[in-house]
Amino acid sequence: MIGVIYLGTNPQTQERLKYLPGQLVKMTTNYKDAAMLCEKTSGSQHYIIFLEKGNKNEDTVAITYLKKVYKDVYIILLTGELSEEDRKAYQACGINDTISDLASIVELNKKIQFIADREGILFDSAEKKHKMLRFKIPVWKRIFDLVFSSIAIIVLSPVFLITALAIKLEDKGPVLFKSKRVGTNYTVFDFLKFRSMRVNADRTLKELSKSQNQYAKSADTEDIITDEMLEMALDADHESDVVISDEEVMLVGDDFVVSESDFNKQKTEEINNAFVKIENDPRITKVGRFIRKYSIDELPQLINILKGDMSIVGNRPLPLYEAEKLTADDCIDRFMAPAGLTGLWQVEERGRNGNMSAEERKQLDIRYGQTYSFMLDMKIIFRTLTAFVQKGNV
Repeated sequence: MIGVIYLGTNPQTQERLKYLPGQLVKMTTNYKDAAMLCEKTSGSQHYIIFLEKGNKNEDTVAITYLKKVYKDVYIILLTGELSEEDRKAYQACGINDTISDLASIVELNKKIQFIADREGILFDSAEKKHKMLRFKIPVWKRIFDLVFSSIAIIVLSPVFLITALAIKLEDKGPVLFKSKRVGTNYTVFDFLKFRSMRVNADRTLKELSKSQNQYAKSADTEDIITDEMLEMALDADHESDVVISDEEVMLVGDDFVVSESDFNKQKTEEINNAFVKIENDPRITKVGRFIRKYSIDELPQLINILKGDMSIVGNRPLPLYEAEKLTADDCIDRFMAPAGLTGLWQVEERGRNGNMSAEERKQLDIRYGQTYSFMLDMKIIFRTLTAFVQKGNV
């Protein structure tokens, strides 16, 4: 097992470590107290100590003492840039690692998981690769979700009943729409909404996404790689050769020849334009337009929150066709955070009348995952309640 201790007095660092997923970080300002915390546990316990850089002489005394009394401790110095002299001094007394004193929650968590994996602690070898960088919702957030969603379902029960009746009266179809969504840790779950579109409307999405997707970028037809070509290039069963010419590297498959630069460009565009959002969507019913305008269609997700699939505030769970394009290293952090009913992206976008690029949306999701806290959640909820009427027909 592994424990985490913070040794320092920086309130900003203390706040970030307080919300470290799956970790109850022990706080202390004295290195002897930190040593006592280590010694009170069993011999199988390993500790990581985040030491806030202060006076060099005092820090080296603390590091030397901790290393002497508890040999298994792993000390990480929270610091900005170090001079060559300071670096050598800290290394000489036994510092194990350094990280920026401005490191985000995600960066701190990654550091802990990396050390645990490298040292062979925290998880056994059969489980390590499955539990690496898995997000675990903090207790305070889960309790808030249960209380908030339970009260909301009771208070809004008349709205649930009226909406269900209106949907049934319009086209006799099912009241709820269930779709597969990808949330925290890339977990797939059944996502609930009041049905706002015609029955089987999802079958027309591919055609509409090409012509009306707000996030799509224009491209010259001569630069476009067809879906079939892309699938074959990524399919391990289709062997392809690489031909290197004087000017360009060409990828040659059974049924295609494409330049490597064009192929990479197409993959980049697919990642950048992963989100699909249709303007003036013709698939929406009359009741659907009303409940979407006032976000009533989202209310069944309170049931998802009770089940633990998602949280009140977090990053929006994505459809499978969007999530599968966000698996690159620079996208992973948006899934190392709570999935939510509302979030930073939604309130920012509504404040801009729905005008936001896919890249801006992705960066807001990542920012929330790195900085979420109780106060930030309260601010997002307040902004959601005061701006739930969408300004644009999106």
